[in-house]
Amino acid sequence: MNWFGFGFNGFGQISPADVSGQIVKCKVNTPVLLSEMCRSCMIRSDCRVRGSWSSRADVHHTDCGSRVCVSGFVSGSSEVRGGIFPESLGCTDALISERYLTLNFTDRVECWEIQHPQNKLVWKREQDLSDNTGHLVTLPLVSGGYVTPKPPFFRPLCFKLCAVSLALGSEHAVLLTADRTVYSWGSGSHGQLGHGALTSQEEPQVLEALWGVPIRAVSAGNWHSASVSTGGDLYMWGWNESGQLGLPSRGLEEEKLRGKSCGNTEQPINEDEKKQADVFISVQAFPALVDVPDVLEISRISCGSRHTAAVSGTGDLYTWGWGHYGQLGHGTENSTDEPTLVDYFASHRMCVKDVVCGLWNTFVSAVPKEQPPSRQE
Repeated sequence: MNWFGFGFNGFGQISPADVSGQIVKCKVNTPVLLSEMCRSCMIRSDCRVRGSWSSRADVHHTDCGSRVCVSGFVSGSSEVRGGIFPESLGCTDALISERYLTLNFTDRVECWEIQHPQNKLVWKREQDLSDNTGHLVTLPLVSGGYVTPKPPFFRPLCFKLCAVSLALGSEHAVLLTADRTVYSWGSGSHGQLGHGALTSQEEPQVLEALWGVPIRAVSAGNWHSASVSTGGDLYMWGWNESGQLGLPSRGLEEEKLRGKSCGNTEQPINEDEKKQADVFISVQAFPALVDVPDVLEISRISCGSRHTAAVSGTGDLYTWGWGHYGQLGHGTENSTDEPTLVDYFASHRMCVKDVVCGLWNTFVSAVPKEQPPSRQE
């Protein structure tokens, strides 16, 4: 399985510096193979990629043990970095932010400040091994609660929620329980909580609009959220300024109209197009069912700052939203409010297995599609 990246590369978190030390590209608008995966970890390695704005963390599980490789910006250094994080040996999972790398071990969770020339342990919590609900959970969930990318690093959660997955946005959280129910809390200023209002919630509140719909995955961007049902339906809510919900965006349509006007000053803007403003959605405060053309089922979903990526049941990748840094992977820097196939993987006969959005970039794992058996003559 290979990992690819595209989008913001200002710190070499996708494509490394060349021999002169200069970053090759700030914007990568088509998928490129992540060549800076730790070479010592590549043999028989099961990898998961985590991204932030300026860095990338690769969590490797190998025959010789688990470890994390970090690429991108490091505080206190004028150079980009790539290599094994020494303190990560034996960890099971990791999260990375602009200053901190959180490592999850079987018996403890640690938060390290990533800095040059020496990393610094800033927080540690022992894992309560008796607090085992029998459900497999991943970061940011930990024993008794969850961790955040800034102090205070630990927040408690009621054990009665039986959380199995948690997605953290810029100012809100979306949680999935063992019985496939969705809860959300935090800031609701852009409708990102999905409760129908723009107010905040201090405690987890059930998403009543999805009550009775069994959900298998949740994700959160800066100010938008997404969930996928067990039947493969995609629901999204929150801010739609850049079309990140896959719903008609007033901002994107106005850009198109301005482009038409500037391109030909003698051609007036179509009045019918102006009237379509009534259907534009800036804020969607309730979950909306999003249609992805030619796709019967969504298997995976991930939200960036203002863009979204989804994997279909057949292994195709679709992206939409803000594309200024090429994070949509369509070979341009255009934004779109329509879920659009990333042709690179389809044209290279690759099946997408996973997708993880950083704030302004996207990371994708893919394998060659199985060739149909040859017909016997």
